[in-house]
Amino acid sequence: MKKMISVVVTAAFLSISALAFAAEQKVTGPIEKIDVQGAAATVIVKDSKSGAKHEIVVKDQLTLDKLKDKRIVVGDEVRVKYEDTNKESKLFRKTAGC
Repeated sequence: MKKMISVVVTAAFLSISALAFAAEQKVTGPIEKIDVQGAAATVIVKDSKSGAKHEIVVKDQLTLDKLKDKRIVVGDEVRVKYEDTNKESKLFRKTAGC
């Protein structure tokens, strides 16, 4: 009986933790469109693997400054991690090196 309960609890824990990690998406590809509006920006990135377009909301001040200063422009190759639920970016970097 104890083994059955522990198996059920372990399965429930693993399913919940899998849902928590499934909410983060990764995309690498060129920027198709940038729309800066006040304290947020909407960026459309085309995935280089699948060709799908992803709309991502950028709210961190450092990336917003780079978008406003035109250091990140349309056509730049970027690597993005974002939450799937609200499309808000966690990581937004250019893939080009020095």
